[in-house]
Amino acid sequence: MSTPASHPITISTAAGLAESEAAQALASRLGTAVVKNDQAGGGFNLALATHGWITPPGSADLKQWIWLRLRADGSGELIATQGSFLFTGLRLLETGLTDDLRAKLDEGLLLPASFSMHRPHYDATLTQYWRSARGLDDEAHMRALAENGFTHCEVNALQAHFPYEESIEAEYYPQFYTYCAGFNHFVDSELTRGLWPSHYLEANLNRLKHLGNLARRYGLKPGVLMFEPRTLPEKFFTKYPMLRGARVDHPFRSRLPRYCLAQDHPITKRHYREVTERLMEAVPELDYMSVWSNDSGAGFEHTASLYVGRNGGPYMIREWREPEQIAEVAGQSIIDYMENIRSAAAKTNPDFDVILRLEPFKVEHDVIKSRLGGHLGWEGPSMLVHGYDLPYPHPKYPENLGVAGSVLHHWMDASEGPALAESQAQGVDPVLNYSASGLMNHEPLLGMPFPRLLHAKITALREIGTNRASCFGGLPHVTGAPYWPNPVAIQAAQFMPEQSIDTILLQYAEQLVGKDFAPTLDAAWREFEDALIWQPGVPLYTFIGFCWQRAWDRPFVPDIEAVPAKDREYYERFGCFQHNNPGLNDLGKDVLFDLISQEQGAKMSTDMQRELIPRLRKLIGSLNDTLGKIGTDSTDQTAAVFRDLRDRVRGYLHWAVALHNVCAWCANVYGYLDTEDEAERKTFFDQLQATIDLDLVNTQELLDLIETTDTEFMVVSELGNHTFIYGEDLPDLLRRRLKLTAQYRHHPPRIDREIMWRPVPGTSWPKGWL
Repeated sequence: MSTPASHPITISTAAGLAESEAAQALASRLGTAVVKNDQAGGGFNLALATHGWITPPGSADLKQWIWLRLRADGSGELIATQGSFLFTGLRLLETGLTDDLRAKLDEGLLLPASFSMHRPHYDATLTQYWRSARGLDDEAHMRALAENGFTHCEVNALQAHFPYEESIEAEYYPQFYTYCAGFNHFVDSELTRGLWPSHYLEANLNRLKHLGNLARRYGLKPGVLMFEPRTLPEKFFTKYPMLRGARVDHPFRSRLPRYCLAQDHPITKRHYREVTERLMEAVPELDYMSVWSNDSGAGFEHTASLYVGRNGGPYMIREWREPEQIAEVAGQSIIDYMENIRSAAAKTNPDFDVILRLEPFKVEHDVIKSRLGGHLGWEGPSMLVHGYDLPYPHPKYPENLGVAGSVLHHWMDASEGPALAESQAQGVDPVLNYSASGLMNHEPLLGMPFPRLLHAKITALREIGTNRASCFGGLPHVTGAPYWPNPVAIQAAQFMPEQSIDTILLQYAEQLVGKDFAPTLDAAWREFEDALIWQPGVPLYTFIGFCWQRAWDRPFVPDIEAVPAKDREYYERFGCFQHNNPGLNDLGKDVLFDLISQEQGAKMSTDMQRELIPRLRKLIGSLNDTLGKIGTDSTDQTAAVFRDLRDRVRGYLHWAVALHNVCAWCANVYGYLDTEDEAERKTFFDQLQATIDLDLVNTQELLDLIETTDTEFMVVSELGNHTFIYGEDLPDLLRRRLKLTAQYRHHPPRIDREIMWRPVPGTSWPKGWL
């Protein structure tokens, strides 16, 4: 884009912060000035639609849009209905429009938004458990959201690396409070004052306000994603025993019973109104609250999906009610909780939305849905969701169920549209989510390119009539993945859905590497997608568990506990382990979950060895060939782009091989232990040893990649290891894995299948009792 320096950028005298910020960004780029006026000027005008400067033809019936006009002399307009879209418009003018659309700029171009609400959902690096990511830039993150067509953002990030929560030795549970931080970590009420240190609350609230201010600058509407109702410490219930509500702790991961407030008690309702009002006072622009529950230290009373079963305080359900009666009352109480929050927030923002994640409430599902409406809504990956049983099978492995909402879910069933239309007709407009990144798909990897799969999914959401969409994981660490094509696909689906994604991606490739190498880069993105689609969904590991099961750094041996406890401590202390968790010595188990059976392990490892891994190796070879043609000049962007992609694919290869090896371990260790035939045992043992050979090579190659690449191909914590993210000492952990694997690889397979009965470390059962 260019405009003569003599043309100033005109904004309204009533311009808000986002308008001023966008105008100044444009003026700085063009070397011109920003002026304010009561009406549009003769140069280039930038404004929100509310000022009434331009009413684009065809815009009257649209909810959200961008108007772009750029004449040959550099005059024109950028008008948008939302502040963040001004930044989208600047990006489109500079690099994002196709040649067909650019040819229409002289007369003016109206770009309707596909979604009136388009927000990050569980924003991985800004607010959730990757927030300690090395090199994270808050402002660049917010700007990227605005430039790529988002309308909202999350702001309730803890300032601390981990939450302040009471704990005792040998329990894990408080670490789950690090994400979807609830009210108690930001504000208190008169009822809860003193339970959390004032300096802790202030630090977190200041972090929330900082992100809220950035949201204002970039025209994004801030909101919060909270696990609620969240627990209070036991000392509170010692003081106020009649406010004890649902017990919500996990039977395995917690060593203390944990309780929420009795949600129907008038004192509880007053508390929630007060903390809501205080949060709104801190950030008056807050636009929504997304409520997740019945997990991670939160839960609603008497709902069927609480870890310890239906339970709660004495005010909601009397004894001996039928399940249907309990579901009716429990579901209504959730609606009352949401309305209590909404009405308190509405004192500041009458349009405040409270949105419930619906999956945990299978039994109460129908009651809740029938009573939502107005500013009370729900969200999920599909209109067909009913509990956690999601209807979408893997596109390549039909027996592999439950991919809804993941990167592998790139279409919508024909029944989705009518179900959505019926809901909207009843006054409930659900938020449907899609996945754009590695978060809960292939953690801890960054910048994996699957723009066509992503575009197909977002387009499918639009075609069924979705008005409100959310991007699960957001745009993780965009500054660490500077050539990532996925945001381009998101921007295109939001504002240019009729344009060919092939044309858009080829154009983006040309911007990165020039016309000569653009087809090669675009083909490599496509080839990566053709490999990715063959990745099976391995329970827990391809969701949240790859890091918390320490799939990269624990020794890969037939008998994990043959390694002395002191030598295992380096990874066990960061895993999602408890002293009696079967996951300590069994890669296919976690607490009482059977993750991978012998048969599943055999099939999934075979599938990956046959379909996924060869495709990745072939792509890496092709990228190396391309780099050979380009040369290795580190200052050449073309070479830098291809090196970046090659090393991301290498990272994914090492991730995929590790996943393959976990499945093969289950297939062969279980096979060995479940047969008494010595010939079969030898076969399983030999196959396991071959997998260990593969793992030693894979681990060494991963170590080499980490120590030689400049590509931030995975998220790395700049503060240190925890369950959900590796620290900068991962190379040291990999060296330990290599050493211990080589040392203990020939032990016969063994799993302590009585591990659940172990006492807490430092104690013992009476002699002879077990």
